[in-house]
Amino acid sequence: MAKIAYRDAVRDAMAEEMTRDSRVFLVGEEVAEYNGAYKCSKGLLDKFGAERVIDSPISEAGFGGMAIGAAMAGLRPIVEFMTWSFSFVAFDQIVNNAANMRYMSGGQIKVPIVFRGNSGGGHQIGATHSHAPEAIFASFPGLKVVVPAFAADAKGLLKTAIRDDNPVLVIENEALYGRESEVPDGEYLVPLGKANILQEGADVTIVTHGFTCWTVLEAAQELLKMGIRAEVIDLRSIKPLDYETIVRSVRKTGRLVCVDETKPFAGVSAQIAAEIGRSCFDHLDAPILRVTGLDVPMPFSPALEDLCMPNQARIIEAVKEVVG
Repeated sequence: MAKIAYRDAVRDAMAEEMTRDSRVFLVGEEVAEYNGAYKCSKGLLDKFGAERVIDSPISEAGFGGMAIGAAMAGLRPIVEFMTWSFSFVAFDQIVNNAANMRYMSGGQIKVPIVFRGNSGGGHQIGATHSHAPEAIFASFPGLKVVVPAFAADAKGLLKTAIRDDNPVLVIENEALYGRESEVPDGEYLVPLGKANILQEGADVTIVTHGFTCWTVLEAAQELLKMGIRAEVIDLRSIKPLDYETIVRSVRKTGRLVCVDETKPFAGVSAQIAAEIGRSCFDHLDAPILRVTGLDVPMPFSPALEDLCMPNQARIIEAVKEVVG
């Protein structure tokens, strides 16, 4: 088991699947000549050629729609958005065409396509580049949404997504690309819809995903110094969502804090809180609390941006409140 950077895990997943299946190709802005905006496609052009690693115009609606058509015709495209904030330009293509085509054709037309790229705040790139859109896309039937936090999941979830016959959105984070963690050797797949318990605990359950997993794990270490043992769950998959793992944990701990970057109104944490409040009502010893991105456009200022993110101080405060 080797320790590799998150971006290298993404590249390895694409390279392995492109080698395994000649129908897989990559398209997006700068993915060929410049190895991708975040260097996730480094070396793929040399290995697979310009017919399978394709630089696109700056037109998400154009190359997104083209790739959906290619998927309907039997290919398996990987579409890289320079940032998920730009995916809104292709919103109609993703939520009306990719998401609905299999249903509207009575199952006759498959759409095996992956949309991937970076998202979220914390990079001082302003309100129009800092969206965390996983809750938005997860609300549309027909789309699957995964948010890997670690290199192993970046590889395993992406490989599984590429093999899926439905549209899968793989939402990454710029701050994670350079972070290293262990990845199993050889063929490695992670199933969609299966959460991962990062840390066992008995006093409170903290559910999170993506970049905030790292923040929560740091907060959990500080909580341990206070005598609070937090069970930390990484969702990995937003749609489908692994409610069973959360329910088992909450029935053990009696408390739940949800942490994620999405906005508080109709966000991922709101969905989890509603479901766990229904299924675990008699097991809860305290109200469910949520630590999310603030309901404001993301500021450019680093100090203000940090206040808008689910930072360690806000997480610890929430846990202390539910534990009492």
